[in-house]
Amino acid sequence: MAADLTIRVSMRATDPDIADAMKVMKAAFPPQYGEAWSAPQLSGMMSLPGSLLAIARLGDLPVGFALLRSIAGEAELLLLAVHPDHRGCSHGRRLLDRCMNEAEGSGAKAMFLEVRSGNPAIHLYSKAGFFQYNHRPDYYVGSNGERFDALSYKIMLGHD
Repeated sequence: MAADLTIRVSMRATDPDIADAMKVMKAAFPPQYGEAWSAPQLSGMMSLPGSLLAIARLGDLPVGFALLRSIAGEAELLLLAVHPDHRGCSHGRRLLDRCMNEAEGSGAKAMFLEVRSGNPAIHLYSKAGFFQYNHRPDYYVGSNGERFDALSYKIMLGHD
């Protein structure tokens, strides 16, 4: 019997949580785009108020993660990744939905994210209701010095 996906959210990520996120990050973010974070960057963000790390697992296997920061009525999805071997199974959408719920629960009225132009995840964000509000030319610098544009997205949370 296949294991069900579980998502564990932590505001105080442990070293094993960071290690699990890094396993997914290394597989999910091709180095040529310059989007991946280092373990110290991830740990550093987790030390700031309002940060949370969501790890998606199938049994004990980490298959995805998301990093969210909520502060002053706004939330930013800093990272979301699904291991390439586990894409197309709605894991990304479940992580995104969980982050949106966590953000709303923290009092955030809006959620923001930035994504590289051409990233296939744009479809996920658009389908979830995010809309593009900004374009930053040459924002990301890839491993070979090539530059890539960033697109800024936003969604309003809650039902006022």
